[in-house]
Amino acid sequence: MFNWFRRKFDDKDSSEEKKSPEPEQATQERAASTNRTQDQTKLETATTSPEDYLTWAKTAYQNIQQRKEQAPSPVETREPELEEKTTPTADTSAEKEIEAETTPTSDNVPAWMRKSDRLEKLKKTAIETPVEAEEVVTAKIETDALALDEDFVWSAKILADQGRTPDDISEEEISWLKRLRQGLGKTRRGLINQLKAVVGQGPLNQEAVIAIEALLLQADVGIEATDQIVNTLQEKLREEALPPEEAIAYLKQIIQDILDRPLQGQDNTIFVPEKDTLNIWLLTGVNGAGKTTTIGKLAHLAQKSGYSCLIAAADTFRAAAVEQVKVWGERAKTSVIANPDKNTDPAAVVFDAIAAAKARNTELLLVDTAGRLQNKKNLMDELAKIRRIIDKKAPHAKVESLLVLDATLGQNGLRQAQVFSEAAKLSGVVLTKLDGTAKGGVALAVTQQLELPIRFIGAGEGIEDLRPFSSYEFVEALLNG
Repeated sequence: MFNWFRRKFDDKDSSEEKKSPEPEQATQERAASTNRTQDQTKLETATTSPEDYLTWAKTAYQNIQQRKEQAPSPVETREPELEEKTTPTADTSAEKEIEAETTPTSDNVPAWMRKSDRLEKLKKTAIETPVEAEEVVTAKIETDALALDEDFVWSAKILADQGRTPDDISEEEISWLKRLRQGLGKTRRGLINQLKAVVGQGPLNQEAVIAIEALLLQADVGIEATDQIVNTLQEKLREEALPPEEAIAYLKQIIQDILDRPLQGQDNTIFVPEKDTLNIWLLTGVNGAGKTTTIGKLAHLAQKSGYSCLIAAADTFRAAAVEQVKVWGERAKTSVIANPDKNTDPAAVVFDAIAAAKARNTELLLVDTAGRLQNKKNLMDELAKIRRIIDKKAPHAKVESLLVLDATLGQNGLRQAQVFSEAAKLSGVVLTKLDGTAKGGVALAVTQQLELPIRFIGAGEGIEDLRPFSSYEFVEALLNG
């Protein structure tokens, strides 16, 4: 098991976390902090050359390959189950049907040939129909596609600079970083070369300022964040002349500081469900932002990280919303609490979901909410009613309200988001659809204008394409040439 919320392996770590949560939490907070620790500094000193990073990456790659060879194949372990299920053990109608089809109709056709043909049909159907098997095949294809290429080396470098060792690197982390870098590739290519040409010539003149402002605005950074970046960079370059690479490194630090600013003053900078406690996460946002999809991906992420999870389908007025949540629940192997009647009170669904979560000792309840901005007052009243139900029914639950924001909408999406931030008691943002068509600079606009931390980021349509946000990894994917 790999805990994506805390970036660590196996059940042993999880049990240790339960015994001593405070020291473990403190350790993870230090690892997630943007300030570089002494261990990180020592590592960077030891691995400053490309050859050192390449050696590190090769070691990590070999460790991943060894774990893959030692682990049993998911597809192979499923085959005996299929044979077992199709072996007759009782006098049922399905077995009678198989026996009827395997009974010879001609002396020239042996019965065992007919039976084998029927079993092959059953196997094909069993493999193609369930979502589980589709995910196994997809995972195997992705695993086979892993290669020690440029993206792998870059991903390994990012993990090494955060104090990781080659033996605790997972294939999932490498694959995620590669997807993130590819998702921000369009923005990166439009920024990095032109920025290097501008910032490597001493203090910024008016022409250089205009050029940088244009680049940042084109990347959807926003006016406020752009002004801060340009002014801070200008002050530094007036103090000392920096070569292009060092100027870009300083620019990275400016951007990372902006992304981390909403977390300043908070004791806990990481965003993770508490074990053995009911956590309720409300997912808000305009229709079409990817709210339902995000819920399915979060449920999948939670299940893989060792948390029991439940989904409440409380967006009861949008056509087919409940059915979409159910589909994602099946894909994530997570139960969905829904009311079969149309136009059901969303708060009533949440009431039932909390009762079910308590009865099942669920650790994470994900609540899908409506996003009808055309009925702003009704929408806000509905959200407020849901919060009252939660406060009454689960007063000790850890409640978070996450805004799902479509990165492709840029500044238009931010204006819509401000409506929710005024009334929904938001505690963070889920930035979706950073898959190549969006401009990554919108993340800066989110933290600067909404003053909300980015908690999760999506870089694709697959169920694996949503992960906890890391400002360091994001900035490196955005500005590392």
